[in-house]
Parts: sequence; structure tokens; C-alpha cells
Amino acid sequence: MVKNSFIPVISQEKKDENPGSIEFQVFSFTNKIRRLTSHLELHRKDYLSQRGLRKILGKRQRLLSYLSKKNGIRYKKLINQLNIRESKTR
Repeated sequence: MVKNSFIPVISQEKKDENPGSIEFQVFSFTNKIRRLTSHLELHRKDYLSQRGLRKILGKRQRLLSYLSKKNGIRYKKLINQLNIRESKTR
């Protein structure tokens, strides 16, 4: 599965697999968001899935804001790995 292949990439500092880490949780939510987004492109009136997507987006946003306050370097690294935010090129 996709989760197991991403664990070694995230935990480069630690040699153990930690599915409870913030990075892994954000990765998991990002996969769910991408799957739900592709589902909603086909089924526009699936309001329960829309609600679930909004809830997952909120959870991911809270984790990312916590990580940015706690450790900005890990936050920027995670954002670049997952390609979540658009980079500002000025």
C-alpha cells in the first residue's frame, strides 16, 4: 500500500516506523483528500463525501499550523515533499 512505501521517506531522522507522527498523518490526510477530490469530480452531488472532505481538510490544516509553529524547517520540508502549497516565486 502507499502508506508503507512513504514511511521510510518521512522518518529519515528516526529509523523506526512511526505512523503517529505529524508528517505521516498529514501524508495520510493528503492521500485521502486526493482520492475524495477525484471522486467528487465524477459525483458532484455527493454531499456526504463533500462534508468528509471538508473535515479532513480542517484536520490537515490544524496539523500543518501546529507543525509550522513548532518546527518551521520540518513544515517547509513536508510541504515541498507533498507538493501541497504553491511556492511563491518572486
